[in-house]
Amino acid sequence: MTCVGADLSRPGTRTALRYTGALRSLTAEDRKQMLDRASVADSDVCATTSNIIRDVRQRGDRALLELAQRFDGAMIESLEVPSLAREKALNSLEPDVRRAMERSARNIASVHRASLPLAMETEPESGVVIGRRPDPLGRVGVYAPGGRAAYPSSVLMGAIPARVAGVGEVILCSPPDSTGSPASVVLAAAELAGVDRVFAVGGAGAIAAMALGTETVPRVDRIVGPGNAYVAEAKLQLVGAVAIDAPAGPTELLVIADDSANPETVATEMVAQAEHDPLACVVAICVGARVAAQVIESLDLMVATLPRAGIIAQAFACQGAVFSASSIDEAVEFANAYAPEHLLLAVRNPDALLARVRNAGTVFLGGSASVAFGDYMTGANHVLPTGGLARGYSGLSVLDFFRWTTYQRIDRDAASRLARDTRAFALAEGLSAHALAAGRWEAPE
Repeated sequence: MTCVGADLSRPGTRTALRYTGALRSLTAEDRKQMLDRASVADSDVCATTSNIIRDVRQRGDRALLELAQRFDGAMIESLEVPSLAREKALNSLEPDVRRAMERSARNIASVHRASLPLAMETEPESGVVIGRRPDPLGRVGVYAPGGRAAYPSSVLMGAIPARVAGVGEVILCSPPDSTGSPASVVLAAAELAGVDRVFAVGGAGAIAAMALGTETVPRVDRIVGPGNAYVAEAKLQLVGAVAIDAPAGPTELLVIADDSANPETVATEMVAQAEHDPLACVVAICVGARVAAQVIESLDLMVATLPRAGIIAQAFACQGAVFSASSIDEAVEFANAYAPEHLLLAVRNPDALLARVRNAGTVFLGGSASVAFGDYMTGANHVLPTGGLARGYSGLSVLDFFRWTTYQRIDRDAASRLARDTRAFALAEGLSAHALAAGRWEAPE
């Protein structure tokens, strides 16, 4: 889909929303495009990513050094960033930024500690004990993107839950800038989060290195963290070699607003997410045409004043929408079908509406619950499913850093009682050796 935005830097230019109007007036094709927005990599992305993975598999570090020069314009001698550089980056942070990052880190740790899993045992019948034990992963790789901007918040969101889970080793890959090192603020976040090792490696090459291992970059058990289309495609191509978090695409926001909502608040939330990416999806479902018109008017007044107006315009032209719904019921039905990454309930009684929400990465209750707070400071994880995948995926959590060991204890009396039915079941499936293994415990009649 080609997206072209209006020149919003010119006074009087109206916001270039792709869709406006009542939900019931959407054509079948409009609705299909709104709901079916999962990122599908084009053939060039697939082929380029496949070639990069093959190169890293065959040539290891040499391939990574050449990729850094080719894609990042960086000539680097060592892929690993010294620990002293991370310490220096943290100590050189502006006091206000360090305070904010430390607060964010504390809240992330607090929220994720509350979600730690517990071992369990159950006895389905006498003498049979089944247990499940959560075991922290041995080594996890966190990816932090570069490019348009550095994202230290994503470093904290990926590394701190891993640390809370008790993962043995946490490594970070992030693209180098012209200095040959990841952005200083990313290094500071890595130090604050307790990352063990940092590598100046970006893009699909970083995913391949962590999934397969090279002479310098160790192989990991799971890779988490956002990235561009090549990063997402590399994760999918390597899913047979390494566990990954949910596939992720451009950021998304769906707002449900009734006549109690402040139109300027709704508009502000929409532009805040739209400035991330020209492909961001920003949608408001307003109960009543008057509320929808007020939101559009607020957008028209606001967007032209923002530094990233061009990016916001492209996002609105591609997947921007303000709809009017006839009722809250209609809005919730659409939201559950849309399954957004972020859902903001700017309504009178958001808690009552929350009970009816089934498909969303994370839900913000009330107009004061800005998505920006969740992006940085509340402690809830901002690594979330996009593209409608919230129908089946959840956001990143401490649970992603465990695997479960199941064990079974069966005493002799229980084995005797299980034997006959197990043997019958095995014979029904044509597995005579299974029947023999079970039958040897059967008590003689």
